[in-house]
Amino acid sequence: MKIPEFLLYMLQEQYGDICEQIVTGYKTKRVVTFRVNTLKSNINKIEEELVKANINFSKVKWSKEAFIVEDVSEKQIRELSIYENGEIYMQSLSSMLPAIVLDAKEGENILDMAAAPGGKTSQISALTNNKSYITACEMNKIRAERLKYNLQKQGVSNTFVMVTDARKLDNMFSFDRILLDAPCSGSGTIYEEDQNLERNFTKTLVDKCTASQYALLKKAIKLLKAGKELVYSTCSILSCENEEIVNKIMQEEKVEIVPIEIEGKEEIPLLPTKIDGTICVAPNKFYEGFFIAKLRKK
Repeated sequence: MKIPEFLLYMLQEQYGDICEQIVTGYKTKRVVTFRVNTLKSNINKIEEELVKANINFSKVKWSKEAFIVEDVSEKQIRELSIYENGEIYMQSLSSMLPAIVLDAKEGENILDMAAAPGGKTSQISALTNNKSYITACEMNKIRAERLKYNLQKQGVSNTFVMVTDARKLDNMFSFDRILLDAPCSGSGTIYEEDQNLERNFTKTLVDKCTASQYALLKKAIKLLKAGKELVYSTCSILSCENEEIVNKIMQEEKVEIVPIEIEGKEEIPLLPTKIDGTICVAPNKFYEGFFIAKLRKK
């Protein structure tokens, strides 16, 4: 399939010569990656199981729990008992980053505003040893059931699932940290050989997403305690869904950028961003395109 013309035009406008690198990323099939679920297992055990199954793996510098398995299919990993038991969770490397950047602590009240299918929710839970208090919102009933199933399978016991649109939460709520992994066009996750690409990826979709992203981020600021932090992320690399949303909010609300610094960041392939301190991951063999900003309420 061909990459939609309007998208190529937007990328060219935004990135110039780097556009070619992005298009190459779109043509590349991504390798299989997963995260060790430390609520049910540990890194050594998972390494032993992979060796037993003759599966080669590699690691990343920015997370001990992240595994890359290049020579096997996702189906083969799903057939392993460690997957069946919820000891590992299939997750792209890029989508593991927001929860790490959020840096939640035990005892904190945390909101995950668009939580299904639960990868990031369960990751936050694991990073806080099941000792934080997570409210996870999902407006779609079927997706909310999937979220509950995944959390149960992962051994998550600190999360309350609300089947609601996070934009409708009562302003009486207040949280120490908020993750808004906003619904987006998915412009960072495109695979050129996807047969439904032109039908599913449209300018209308991009416009619809920007409207809901702005409303969700606006709501997040309201629900965040003063002096506390939130993470805004999308699996898009278009500035209209990323920096433009963040800039608009910064002009209207009392928030500031917290520069993202995580150990091993230098090995992540990054695209230039229009706001210092934010990161935009470039799509390639290992990573999906992904944008992350961290904001503090003044």
